[in-house]
Amino acid sequence: MTEEKKIPLELGTEPIGKLLKKYALPAIIAMTASSLYNMVDSIFIGQGCGALAISGLALTFPLMNLSSAFGTLVGVGGATLISVLLGQKNYDVAKKVLNNIFIMNVAIGVLFSIVSLAFLDPILRFFGASDATLPFARQYMIPILLGNIITHLYFGLNAIVRVSGHPKKAMYATILTVGLNTVLDPIFIFSFDLGIQGAAIATIISQTVSFVWVMHTLCDKREFLHFDFHNFHFDGKIALRSLSIGLAPFLMNVAACFVVILINVQMKKYGGDLQIGAYGIDNRIVFLFVMIVLGLNQGMQPIAGYNYGARLYGRTLEVMNLTIKWASAVMAACFAVGMFCPRAAVSLFTHDPELIELSARGLRITVICFLLVGRQMVITNFFQSLGLAKKAIFLSLTRQLIFLVPCLAILPIFMGTDGVWASLPASDFAAIIVGEIMLARLKRQFKVNEENQKQEIQNI
Repeated sequence: MTEEKKIPLELGTEPIGKLLKKYALPAIIAMTASSLYNMVDSIFIGQGCGALAISGLALTFPLMNLSSAFGTLVGVGGATLISVLLGQKNYDVAKKVLNNIFIMNVAIGVLFSIVSLAFLDPILRFFGASDATLPFARQYMIPILLGNIITHLYFGLNAIVRVSGHPKKAMYATILTVGLNTVLDPIFIFSFDLGIQGAAIATIISQTVSFVWVMHTLCDKREFLHFDFHNFHFDGKIALRSLSIGLAPFLMNVAACFVVILINVQMKKYGGDLQIGAYGIDNRIVFLFVMIVLGLNQGMQPIAGYNYGARLYGRTLEVMNLTIKWASAVMAACFAVGMFCPRAAVSLFTHDPELIELSARGLRITVICFLLVGRQMVITNFFQSLGLAKKAIFLSLTRQLIFLVPCLAILPIFMGTDGVWASLPASDFAAIIVGEIMLARLKRQFKVNEENQKQEIQNI
């Protein structure tokens, strides 16, 4: 066996703690950098373009989430499938999955951009845009949609670089994006006087540079996983298998898109444009901590997927438990920020006194259940990492649709905008209970599988 094909074997032999640090730390740095990159956009826009620009930016979140949903449908599903295939040492099929990911990202990215640009104004109006906020939202989304295909390819292929044994290279790509965006934002927003549109242009340029870096890595034939251009074609069976796994995060992002729309509509109905801006600010702050947990989940994914594919159930549970501990600590920090210093956090984005007050109050309510949210996020991602698509989909939808939507419809009737904010922790708590029940059942199944394995060995 060549040295390059020994690389993935460490996932089944090295100590779990060492592996999780190796795979999660680069992902955490990358995801934190990605979150900071979104925060930098918001800070520059809020400080340079005003409070209504922040509200306009918040209105773009549903469309951005929808675009991300299609990206994860292909990218995350493909990355998970590849990690399982590597555990099974099926390298040839893994290369075919990589080829399919590229083809599907191009097709979906182009189609999404065409449809969204054709109906952009009605879409933004549906999302809760007013005459005052629509121009800001529109100016931001046009460059983003024109560069959407690059965004899809960059995020999708960077996930493949990470699970193929190069977490640091994936991290460097993200840091490169963030660094460029931080430099280009003030240039395009202030020096070129492009305002909120300048922030979007800076984003696309930064992602394009990093995409070139990722492609260079995946075209290197010395790597055990690289593009096979001699066999570069679409495979329907592989695509369906990949998409079935990616369906869980896709539906989660679609649900998130729908929920953000509903939140914006309810905020506008009961509080006005500034309440939408307050939610946008709080979302950015919380997103920083959520992205760290997502980085932990990304580090867990190849380890859990490989060991599950290799039928090493003890190691599979061990990586989940360790990830839960670290994720819980991260969300506890978010809880502390939201409860004890919310005004200082939201003041980074705006100097408007009313917007600061609305954002600080909303942040306190949002983080009430965050001491347990980290655990719930890891459990949901754990099912996805194992390729258990149906269960992952169900867990993904419990908070976003089954619990949150009814709360958003009912609580504001009695509590006004406080009811909109209170819907978030209420649905978090309910989703945590469901996740624990599902995990307990999976653990029992693992025990049965282990007993069957022991019996098979004895019968040999």
